[in-house]
Amino acid sequence: MSASNTLHTESPTRAPQARRPSRRESDEEYRRQTRELLAELADIEAGDPRRERIYHRLTELHLPVVRRIARQYRNRGEPEEDLRQVATVGLVQAIRDFNPDYGKEFISYALPMMTGEVKRHFRDRTWAIRVPRKYQEKRSELNRVTASFAQEHGRSPTVAETAKLLEMSEEETIELIDASAAYSTLSLNVPYGADEEEKTLGDTLGEEDLDLESVVDRTALRPALAGLPPRERRILLLRFAGNKTQAQIAELVGLSQMHVSRTLGATLAKLRTQLLPEC
Repeated sequence: MSASNTLHTESPTRAPQARRPSRRESDEEYRRQTRELLAELADIEAGDPRRERIYHRLTELHLPVVRRIARQYRNRGEPEEDLRQVATVGLVQAIRDFNPDYGKEFISYALPMMTGEVKRHFRDRTWAIRVPRKYQEKRSELNRVTASFAQEHGRSPTVAETAKLLEMSEEETIELIDASAAYSTLSLNVPYGADEEEKTLGDTLGEEDLDLESVVDRTALRPALAGLPPRERRILLLRFAGNKTQAQIAELVGLSQMHVSRTLGATLAKLRTQLLPEC
């Protein structure tokens, strides 16, 4: 075989590509780093500046877990960023209290603490009024048994039926139902709308329109004014629509100020009788 044929038949040598670590290998690397950092932390005395560095590294290592917990509880009236901060508080507490001698993985200890901190945040922030702890804890059970009963019977349970399901007295059940109505009041500072919009829920609420309060009065007053004699109607409009003094009105209509005063008093009494006949 000629050299030229050899060159054509041999395939070019390719550089080996770096293999991405598998998920199992990544998990093992995560556990290894966590164990090493926690072991190092246990050997360092309180007050050593190296502790802060290890805390920061452990927190960074568990940020994916923090984000996952925050996403799980989002859309419940609290900003996702706030939930991340709350979960991080639980993570730091777990790092502080974890003992490597327990013989179990750190994440199995930290995850319930992080989730519990988020749940406490909702329990403390989403009640419009201060509700006894036993009612706060019973609210989820109330929702569960009510939904289960409605699905089975096609209607909502009565108070007596709910009390039996919850193994509570009817009086306690009524208090629980009333207390549950205070749950999940949204803050007016909750972000609202598309992500790029800098708008809160409070921005969508209407403001008090003081003019609306006088709509009924103005509607009722119009026919009453139309029924007044022309001179009485003119004096009234000059006083309250034109903001004239009695002396100015007297000069405009050619009457004495005393006469204008008596006319105003009689006209107002007449209108009051028509608009408020019960008075």
